[in-house]
Amino acid sequence: MTPIDNKAVLSARDLAKQVVFNGAPLDILHTASLNVQPGESVAIVGASGSGKSTLLSLLAGLDQPTRGEVALFGQSLAGLNEDGRALLRRDKVGFVFQNFQLMPQLTALENVMLPLELAGRKDARDTASQMLGHVGLAHRLRHYPRHLSGGEQQRVALARAFAIHPGILFADEPTGNLDAATGRQIIDLLFQLNSEQHTSLVLVTHDNELASRCDAIYRLVDGRLNGARA
Repeated sequence: MTPIDNKAVLSARDLAKQVVFNGAPLDILHTASLNVQPGESVAIVGASGSGKSTLLSLLAGLDQPTRGEVALFGQSLAGLNEDGRALLRRDKVGFVFQNFQLMPQLTALENVMLPLELAGRKDARDTASQMLGHVGLAHRLRHYPRHLSGGEQQRVALARAFAIHPGILFADEPTGNLDAATGRQIIDLLFQLNSEQHTSLVLVTHDNELASRCDAIYRLVDGRLNGARA
């Protein structure tokens, strides 16, 4: 068995996920183990339907494994209840998704302010405004998501994710809904912010070229996570 590394930002040991489908057990993830060190960028590569998003949900504590253990910042997620896992994510974890996951009824500024306000930050408005300026959207603060292009929406999502200065960022196919040129700009910005904040990064992608920009690569094949290339 792969031991949990309590010095790692993220450590996972022998994860498996099984669900019931049409009355029969279905194995989505057979086995996955990995460690992510402070400031390290890790790519998880696999074809569509290989279980990448399921694995990311397990690593982030959004779902619970059928077998195995996950520790974030040295703390076992199995030892926390749902509220405890939510508090850990609120304070230390950032997310960027393929479909942006912005609140449609909130402006760009309000979307970035939201996690800061949930954390009780009194400087939420100023911090959010500065982050949006940092990603090139100072002129879009009061615009709603429906008034923004896909690239602009993903920039808002990046600003929201990095506004809390997370210890780790999970990015699930962050360029999946963008054209090639816009996607390259978003990825350049993602890695720039990641470097500036010395954030650990777990990037889920099917793009081998994108994965090659990370410090290590894991490949998910038939529900099994194969070793890293550093």
